[in-house]
Amino acid sequence: MRVGFVGLGVMGRPMAGHLLAAGHELTVWARRPESAAPLVEAGAQACATPAELASRCEVVISVVTASADVENLALGADGLIAGFAPGGIHVDMSTIAPGTARKVAARYAECGIGWLDAPVSGGEIGARDATLAIMAGGEAAVLERVRPLFAALGKTVVHIGPAGAGQVAKACNQMIMVNAIQACAEAMRLAGAHGVDLARVREALLGGSAGSRVLDVMGERMARRDFVAGIQSRLHHKDFAILMEEARQLGAPLPVAAQTWQQLNALMALGGGRDDTASLLKVLEPTGE
Repeated sequence: MRVGFVGLGVMGRPMAGHLLAAGHELTVWARRPESAAPLVEAGAQACATPAELASRCEVVISVVTASADVENLALGADGLIAGFAPGGIHVDMSTIAPGTARKVAARYAECGIGWLDAPVSGGEIGARDATLAIMAGGEAAVLERVRPLFAALGKTVVHIGPAGAGQVAKACNQMIMVNAIQACAEAMRLAGAHGVDLARVREALLGGSAGSRVLDVMGERMARRDFVAGIQSRLHHKDFAILMEEARQLGAPLPVAAQTWQQLNALMALGGGRDDTASLLKVLEPTGE
């Protein structure tokens, strides 16, 4: 397929590389051309604007930061909507507000353009190993058209429902995961306050009912005090802003998430936004260091 890609960061670059390796004709657009250079050297084509990208492609995939970024990419000046021919598809794999996904999908529908919100779980490792879990919102027929692309990116694809539903599922995913990171941080803090070895506590817990991937990965980082970013905590902070706003609009009580949200706020205040979210441990320590 003729595929475009926008968002060549920690997640997007390996994902785009998998599509190229799978034999798809890849075209990229990047605000910073140097970020596209490795893919261009590997055989991808580059273009000057999102509109030009869409004009060359059957499908454009985006993995960018925030709701405003997706809306501007899709509907802004020289946006994708200006370049797509009827029948084109935009697959957004970012984590954004469900309402933004629905807004963009409705605008595209007026022009005969397909849309999927298809956020992913699995992080940098999943992107690198092509083992992402993909949560899709949009029309089933559109999903079937892009399923061969998803096969190059992940192991699990679930059609959640109409436009925006994929983002609802991703908000739920982030809530469970980051709440678990906070619980792990509290456990490590308690163990540390007793002066016991954090690595041994983690090892013991992994063998019991508390065992989880979060404890495995984040517990190890906390025990080693390795807070170099895997996923920067500012991104989880952004994700929690989305889900807490959804809770406000719907009147849905999320008491545990609200507490974790405040811990993320405290981490941002400590200047830890570019550290891994395992650094939530530091918020619990007397000096915050």
